[in-house]
Amino acid sequence: MMSLIVPAHNEARVIGRLLGPIVSTATPGDRPDELDVIVVANGCTDDTAAVAASFGPPVRVLSIPEASKRAALAAGDAAARGFPRIYVDADVEIRASDIKALDAALRRPGVLAAAPELEVAMAGCPWLVRWYYDVWTQLPEVTQGLFGRGVVGVSEPGHARIASLPPVMADDLAASLSFTPAERTIAHEARAIVHPPRTVGDLLRRRVRAVVSVNQIEQTADVHAATPRTRPADLLAIARTGPGMAARVLVFLAFAVVARARGRSAVARGDYSTWLRDESSRL
Repeated sequence: MMSLIVPAHNEARVIGRLLGPIVSTATPGDRPDELDVIVVANGCTDDTAAVAASFGPPVRVLSIPEASKRAALAAGDAAARGFPRIYVDADVEIRASDIKALDAALRRPGVLAAAPELEVAMAGCPWLVRWYYDVWTQLPEVTQGLFGRGVVGVSEPGHARIASLPPVMADDLAASLSFTPAERTIAHEARAIVHPPRTVGDLLRRRVRAVVSVNQIEQTADVHAATPRTRPADLLAIARTGPGMAARVLVFLAFAVVARARGRSAVARGDYSTWLRDESSRL
């Protein structure tokens, strides 16, 4: 049995966007005991739990009072029934077939962790946001790492590797760094659809959170310190990939500079708890 764990804090508007495709794309030949979906509504003040429960089996819903992704993941782990174990953010989209592809990848010898291919849903985004993601999605650390997809799967030995990680904001990045390139894989048959910010301000909020998160990982004991960095050579290579890409790289750099400047303020205060949640992608 595969266990799918979904931490959800006030995600009533989008939790159906995730669960609907999982339930509707299950095939008639699927055994009812193959997939266990656990939604952990944590500190919710909306009807996230009720919306999730409306999908019925294979969805189970747990509710905890604390608004904490870390606590939600721990509660989901405690209730999970099997391996591989797949952790999914409530605001992404993934189908039953994608989950099966992750399961197959995680059962290959030597593979401890896996993530799906990334698709960014750009419709409705302003051009500055689209241009930013045109560059970001081509960065080598993004195409090769497990983070940024909202979906990370681990085998039972892989789960043992990350179970003792200290609490950090960028839990998917910390998980990715826990495995060598030979131990992790991108399952090319699987796809996760990520919904980016619909405003420039919300994109900047996300990037500030990323700056703070990377700094926290680098300052935290027991977490791999070699965080991925974008090299000038990578950006130069992307700028040469086609017409207009040089301008897009400049937009990417502008966001990076502003986010780094704003992130320094939070780092100086030691503020590693303010989430800077993007609401525009949840409308």
